[in-house]
Amino acid sequence: MKYVVSLLFVVLVFGCKEVNSKDENNLRKFVQQWNESHTLLKSPYLAPNYMNVVSYYGKQRSRAQVLQDKKMLFEQFPDYTQSVLNNQIEVTEEAGKYLVTFKNRVSYNGIEADYDSYLSVTIKNGAFRILREGVAETTTDLDAPIFPKARENSLNIASNRQLFGDFNGDGLSDYATVISPKLKVALQSDDQGSATVECVNGCNSVIVFSSGDLEDITIKGAYQSQLENLKDLNRDGADEIGFWDIKPTSKTLYVYNATNGTLLTEPIFINTAVHKSLKLIDVFKKSGVNKITVTRSVEVDGKWILKSEIIVLD
Repeated sequence: MKYVVSLLFVVLVFGCKEVNSKDENNLRKFVQQWNESHTLLKSPYLAPNYMNVVSYYGKQRSRAQVLQDKKMLFEQFPDYTQSVLNNQIEVTEEAGKYLVTFKNRVSYNGIEADYDSYLSVTIKNGAFRILREGVAETTTDLDAPIFPKARENSLNIASNRQLFGDFNGDGLSDYATVISPKLKVALQSDDQGSATVECVNGCNSVIVFSSGDLEDITIKGAYQSQLENLKDLNRDGADEIGFWDIKPTSKTLYVYNATNGTLLTEPIFINTAVHKSLKLIDVFKKSGVNKITVTRSVEVDGKWILKSEIIVLD
């Protein structure tokens, strides 16, 4: 995740004017209360502080998403505290919006660190509301677990169906899920039973894992899917993961080594318009040490047949 603040400072600081003392004092109290709500580990207390849509560490988020992230932060670090270092706060104002910059001192899990932080604040219905929240892009440890990037996959997984297994080979159970694209209206084509589907920002699905040491896997052109735990196929100690790309008249099985995101075989295509009601065991099975048998739909002389082959895994 990229945390954008330099451009914000250029836009808001240059040409900004001084804030009257009353507004500045009230903004200082607002930031102090915002910090205290973090230290009290009370995400509901933060709800009135935010606009409905917020630029949150470089990404647009709803207020509900921001509060969910705060809740997960507090649950992960029940000793979490934050406060403005030396009570030094700078406030500038432009067109009714305020840029508040300060150095925040955070403490969690025995770690103490200082971050150049900012809030962009406006007034709505007579109260301050946060438009933007973030830290300077010059910050050197933006991968610290207190920042939203560390919880992105957990947020995605929490709202999707989970597939459990040992996908990183550490002997412990973890889980995966699929982040599917947002569909536009599906338009019927001239071919009966098929459809042309459009997705917002492209029809790509992403497998994400609860284990932080596993990279996401992106499947292009997939908008409807199902995951399968294929167990340990190549004897590396980790479960392989299967991804079904489901279309109106076909299903395609992708067999991935989750530890490095590579395919163990070419995608296994099944023409479901012809070969109906096939299950996983009908198209894929373990056939020995480092061997699998795959069965595909193949068109031969204008007819669709099922063809099987044995694949030797590396």
